[in-house]
Amino acid sequence: MAVESRPPVAPGEPAPEFTLPAVDGKAPISLADYRGRNPVFLALLIGLWCPFCRRSIAQMGANEAKLKPLGVESLAIVATPPENAQLYFKFRPTPVRLAADPHLTTHRAYGLPKPAPDADFMKAMETTRINPFQEFPQPLPVMEAAMATAKRDGYVDNATDRADQERQFPQLKGWFLIDRNGIVRWANIECASEGMAGVGKFPTTEELLAAAREVAGR
Repeated sequence: MAVESRPPVAPGEPAPEFTLPAVDGKAPISLADYRGRNPVFLALLIGLWCPFCRRSIAQMGANEAKLKPLGVESLAIVATPPENAQLYFKFRPTPVRLAADPHLTTHRAYGLPKPAPDADFMKAMETTRINPFQEFPQPLPVMEAAMATAKRDGYVDNATDRADQERQFPQLKGWFLIDRNGIVRWANIECASEGMAGVGKFPTTEELLAAAREVAGR
């Protein structure tokens, strides 16, 4: 059973408002910042302990130069205290605007599921094989894929990461395109279409750009 406050926000619905601390320590970031100005590509991620989230931010950085000409801004929400995110991005800077939400308030507002880590769920984690970035010789069980990705990235977690993981696992992630009027026009919820096989998958650049062109009217 998944724990969620509401079904995931779907295209055509108003995007829930939020105001969160900026990772760079500047003024708080609100969805209202974009109202009437730009569509926004919003990623709701979990803590930096999640290797797939770190990869998602890197991919967002690579895609930003393709979205900006369409007038689409990028915003990633990371579920860790601002100070922990500042430390990480000091050494791995990104052009993506970042907000911190360690308590997952936006995930609940947007209805992102948090599956119950019961025996069936853990069995699926052990038996489902994934290769989300197509960089392994063959698909690996979910936890092995996560550990292998972290090793490839050279990431060493800290006490904050471990506390985040204990609170958050196994929260799912989501990506949304929101138009300049604050309406969700496209949504991609982790595992919504593929079940456990969808863990760690980031929307493809082609899929994202097609949706962005439609939202931007270009």
